[in-house]
Amino acid sequence: MGLHQAIVIGGGIGGLTAALALHRQGIPVRVHERAESLEPVGAGLALAPNALRSLDRLGVGARLRALAAPHPAVGLRHPSGRWLARLDTTAFEARFGDTIAAVARADVIAALVDALPEDTVRTGSPATLVTPGSATEPAVLRTADGEETADLVVAADGIRSATRALLFPRHPGPRYSGFTTWRAVVTPDRRPAAVGEVWGRGRLAGVVPLADGRVYVYGAALAPAGERAADGDERAELLRRFGDWCAPVPQLFALAEPERVLRHDVWDLADPLPAHHRGRVALLGDAAHAMCPFQGQGACQAIEDAVVLASLLAPAADPAAALPAYTAARLPRTTAVVAASRRIGDLVALRSPAATLLRDTALTLTGLLPARTLLNRSAATFNWQPPTLGGAG
Repeated sequence: MGLHQAIVIGGGIGGLTAALALHRQGIPVRVHERAESLEPVGAGLALAPNALRSLDRLGVGARLRALAAPHPAVGLRHPSGRWLARLDTTAFEARFGDTIAAVARADVIAALVDALPEDTVRTGSPATLVTPGSATEPAVLRTADGEETADLVVAADGIRSATRALLFPRHPGPRYSGFTTWRAVVTPDRRPAAVGEVWGRGRLAGVVPLADGRVYVYGAALAPAGERAADGDERAELLRRFGDWCAPVPQLFALAEPERVLRHDVWDLADPLPAHHRGRVALLGDAAHAMCPFQGQGACQAIEDAVVLASLLAPAADPAAALPAYTAARLPRTTAVVAASRRIGDLVALRSPAATLLRDTALTLTGLLPARTLLNRSAATFNWQPPTLGGAG
């Protein structure tokens, strides 16, 4: 059975990348997004070399690199302002052959949509999997137009994926990490001199320059799941938690418009799925391997998923036969990245004076190592090479 139609559930970065990758393979594809628009949730995004190489395969990498604001060094500081570690970005680029491009999520969404044929994406169009299909039967979905069949379904329906729950009903699902996060984009009068993260006791803050003078700022802190600012003012909550930290953290948080501060609890799939597919359905991104944000790899791994999945398919391919190779390629890698992200979160979560002193001392000593030694620790993540796609720009 040839692949005549693919349907993607979810119009986030993972779903749109999958749609573009399938399109590059000559596979007809349609995206169903339940929201009324593709206005993205989230403020900024760090595209690491592994993701940028994948986006190059799709012909949009150069556009996104051009939107990134370069900065000569990044680092990690104590709330007092003392540097724990610093890294020259030229050393990073020399080691991995590329940069980390910090861009607005809206810019990534726009680049992907613009590269797709018109009318590929349907907004305000929820789609629900009914049956996953088999080697002899197509998958069945329920949409606003009624039931539809598909030779391939890509479920990019997020951390609360209804598709995942249907495919693997015994899986425990996402687990609360203990952290809540805040995100915002602000426009200061001048570019911040200190770029990177500040780690405190059970808290961190980050400063990432974007294009056009904007700055992406974020915070994370241990908090009960579901807790929110008593008066609904999350900017005030940020200043309460980070107001006495080193510049420019409190100054940038103070510039945020209260109604535009995004707050979300962090959940991850700490328990790996048994597979990333079943029948004719492939799980992708957060639906398959939601992770803590402390490595900045969530969207990057979803982009990798999309390119690998498409590389295993062609217009004459049978997804039911090809999808086991997708699981084999992606499950071990994403499981390792999820675990590594949680381990970093465990370090941020330390709160006792003795434990944080030990952590900060270790970070300072590590920061004294040669840059190549430090970068080699990230090689398994950043050196990943995407497969080639037919027709890629």
